[in-house]
Amino acid sequence: MQLPTRSRMSRSALAAGSVLVTTSLLLSACGSRASDTEGAAAESCVDTSGSTVKVGSLNSLSGTMAISEVTVRDAIKLAVDEINAAGGVMDKQIQIVGEDGASEPTVFAEKAEKLISSDCVAAVFGGWTSSSRKAMLPVFESNNSLLYYPVQYEGLESSKNIFYTGATTNQQIVPALDYLKEKGVKSLYLVGSDYVFPQTANRIIKAYAGANGIEIKGEDYTPLGSTDFSTIVNKVRTADADAVFNTLNGDSNVAFFREYKNVGLTPQAMPVVSVSIAEEEVGGIGVQNITGQLTAWNYYQTIDTPVNKKFVEAYKKAYGENKPTSDPMEAAYVSVYLWKNTVEKAKSFDVAAIQENAGGVTFDAPEGLVTIDGENHHITKTARIGEIRADGLIYTVWESDGPIQPDPYLKTYPWAAGLSG
Repeated sequence: MQLPTRSRMSRSALAAGSVLVTTSLLLSACGSRASDTEGAAAESCVDTSGSTVKVGSLNSLSGTMAISEVTVRDAIKLAVDEINAAGGVMDKQIQIVGEDGASEPTVFAEKAEKLISSDCVAAVFGGWTSSSRKAMLPVFESNNSLLYYPVQYEGLESSKNIFYTGATTNQQIVPALDYLKEKGVKSLYLVGSDYVFPQTANRIIKAYAGANGIEIKGEDYTPLGSTDFSTIVNKVRTADADAVFNTLNGDSNVAFFREYKNVGLTPQAMPVVSVSIAEEEVGGIGVQNITGQLTAWNYYQTIDTPVNKKFVEAYKKAYGENKPTSDPMEAAYVSVYLWKNTVEKAKSFDVAAIQENAGGVTFDAPEGLVTIDGENHHITKTARIGEIRADGLIYTVWESDGPIQPDPYLKTYPWAAGLSG
């Protein structure tokens, strides 16, 4: 079947000095409220007595996730440079302390502890995979520090020590499923990387499918970094689903889409909807291998607004005309400004003051106006379905009527009852 391309409708555990990421932490369905269990928080060593304040940037600059995360690091720096040029935060210049998570959850936990306890940063910006976030979460809670996490994720989580500036499930996955259903999709094949996000996302997708008359014709997972997709793609082809829902992450997408095209599967015959492929990844995959496929995000470089045009121009001036902007890096850029705006509202860099004053803080972002929900620390976001075109950019073919309130536990969806238990 072919979906119309032009329409607009109403989108470890680090315990007190020990660095261990347990299997249960990384692979759990993460249905509990992360901040329900609180221990004694370490005393903060953040020093704001001088003319600077330090923040951490923690991203994978090496390993399988570097294809995605380097641009997140660059966007964090762009925001910091802009804020410093405009006078800083409360008359203090921001100093970045950068670290490489190396695509390993244990390393993310170790580096988070270093940034908090040794570098004495006021906040940390970064992370990508849910495994990295799950590994860092107890570090930030035990130290009572702040992480600004910029990537869409599987939901079913909230923490007083994390601000989630990427989409939660009802702002990305659920709108994507609504879009497919409206286009007549009756069956799906699920392909994902073998870790927290794809497994939990697919639990949600299967619950939605069961309530909406959509058949799941297959479900396959592969380790992060996998490059052999011959077996999985052949299973997808023989299953003959109406569409594929793709939750692969990192450079595995390169091998998947090349094999997908090699066996003759096309967007017209069996479209793929991806939730972790943005403009940056399109170049790595090869635009010839992915033209016509669909994505579900909240931001694309092609959004036609003055705010976004200014953002794109600034990013390209800083990093090169051939460097595209994308959803996760835009969310990282936004996160720095939301932290700044919250600090200024609170008139303090203190964690408790930021938590108390975060609700209702806004930023006129490249994706549109976003607002922090003070209860669950997620932000409002507009859902957008995009089509990858031959120029390597992604163009909106559907968007929600406006920003969607975050519902990380899917409390407003009867079919999701029990998923967070």
